[in-house]
This record gives sequence, structure tokens and C-alpha cells, in this order.
Amino acid sequence: MDIKSAEFVMSNSDVEKCPKNLIPEYAFIGRSNVGKSSLINMLTHRKSLAKTSGRPGKTQLINHFLINKNWYLVDLPGYGYAKVSKSSKKVFQKFITQYFGLREQLVSAFVLVDIRHKPQPIDLEFMQWLGEQGIPFSIIFTKSDKLKPKAIDRHVADYTAIMLETWEEMPNYFITSSSNETGKEDVLNYIDTLNKNMKLE
Repeated sequence: MDIKSAEFVMSNSDVEKCPKNLIPEYAFIGRSNVGKSSLINMLTHRKSLAKTSGRPGKTQLINHFLINKNWYLVDLPGYGYAKVSKSSKKVFQKFITQYFGLREQLVSAFVLVDIRHKPQPIDLEFMQWLGEQGIPFSIIFTKSDKLKPKAIDRHVADYTAIMLETWEEMPNYFITSSSNETGKEDVLNYIDTLNKNMKLE
């Protein structure tokens, strides 16, 4: 898929105010220091479509970006480690839950995971919750440029072993790097395939 256009549409904390049109959307979410904004900018080939920050947890709203005039990329607040008040955290964790519960337009979520670290309980718990809610998702392993190929394989194997303790099979996953664009075509082609399959139904 070639990204010919990518435009910011809106930010808000009220799911009811999200775009009403039934354009397919894909939600990106992960821990607040996982490199989500950099990945979104890499996928869309825009340097500052999503705001990057040295301070984890800056995204605290639901951000909709219209891609190629026919699908939405949704940037959701990160979970965990965000340096915000407990009351603020409760508010945006609540609308994350509401978003996944109410958005009929959602085709799939992408859960971002830092490939450098061992499986984290907070990521595993969130994916378990998505599974329990019947929400389709893929895992995007980020920052693969920080590890050698054998280390990447080993970390993915660790994740697979833990996931298979509770899942029938390992969820769909992608290995990515915002620095060298690893995985860019794989993720975009996957979204393109899902969009085309929806049109055929």
C-alpha cells in the first residue's frame, strides 16, 4: 500500500464524538514508552503526523488520522508509566475501554511491544482483555534495530511460549523498526488486505 495522503482529523476524549462515518479504522496502542508516535510517522511517511516526545505518556486523547481518504489510523493513549495524575490516568483508561467497546468501525487493533524486553505482565494482561472482548488484534514488536537477529528470534520465542499458555495460537505479529522502516510494508499490506476483504463481503 502506498500512503498518498495522511491528515489529522480530530482529537478528543469522548468516544461519542469520534467520526460517525463507517470508514474502517485501525487502533494503535501500547505502553507509553514503546515508540508509538515514531511508528505512526514511519508508516505514514510523515515526520510529524503524530507528535513524538521525550516524555512518555504524552498522548492522552483519541487521535484520528485519515489515510488515503479511505481508512482511519487511530492513535490511542499509552498504558503504564505515564507521568500523569492517577485521576487523569483513570479518565483516559476509561475512554480506551469505551473506545474498544463502542467503535463498530474498528477492524483491528495493533498492540505495540518493545522487542528489547521480556514479556511484560501489563502487555499480556491487555492482550488477554482484548481477547476476552473478542477484539481482533496483531502484535507489533518495535525497536528491532536495537537487537541482533538471533536476539529478536529469541525474544519472539519467549513471547510465543508465554502466549501459548493461554492462547490456542500465537497472535499475528510484525517485527518493526521506525529507524530503518523494517516491517513498514508488511503492516501496511496487512491493513490493505483487510480493507479489500471487507469490500468483498
